[in-house]
Amino acid sequence: MVAQNWTEIVVVSLQQLWNGVVGVVPSLIGALVMIIVGLIVAYVLGVLVVEKILEALKLDSLLGKLGLTPYFERGGLHLRGARFVGQLVYWFVVIAFLLAASDVLGLFAFSSFLRDVLYYVPNVAMAILIMLAAVVAANFVRRLASASVMSAKLHAAHFLGALAWWAIVVFGFLTALVELNVATSVINTVITGFIAMMALAGGLAFGLGGKDYAASLLNKLREATGSR
Repeated sequence: MVAQNWTEIVVVSLQQLWNGVVGVVPSLIGALVMIIVGLIVAYVLGVLVVEKILEALKLDSLLGKLGLTPYFERGGLHLRGARFVGQLVYWFVVIAFLLAASDVLGLFAFSSFLRDVLYYVPNVAMAILIMLAAVVAANFVRRLASASVMSAKLHAAHFLGALAWWAIVVFGFLTALVELNVATSVINTVITGFIAMMALAGGLAFGLGGKDYAASLLNKLREATGSR
């Protein structure tokens, strides 16, 4: 009697295990098919479409003309903007299909993590664009500042150009960190202080450098007023 009860318990347990496996297999197969399809779609969109289109548009050559190549070479990297954008699209599509597959399998914690990663990708892309724009603007302002100071026959043209370059790059870097949600409140405070410092420095420089000119203007104004 005891042996029969144990036999029934074992049989019921095996049946439940089998039913569970049979119930999971279709979802597992569907998730695998979805992942395979996602890899194919990601390769087609990222590598065969986006990357090839950007290579045809000569994106790397354009970035090189904007003066970005030396900064990549200093870090031991090659400027491959088309490849980077293609890979960004590739992994975005892969993560999207992995998210769908994890929902099919009921891995909701993993799905939540993938969803956060997916939502974060646009922030990363925007931060990269901000840094690229900051470097391009900094290069332009440095050349403009140096040329202006040299044309005015003043000293420290290269120093002022470098100072302008670093100011714009640091500001762009802090803005990119804000876009990435990295210590946003602290960086906002730093940006505010940085702008206030630049405004104060500019005011002091203008005030100290132009005090003699301002005094002469006031004297001329007094003389004109007195003559009347």
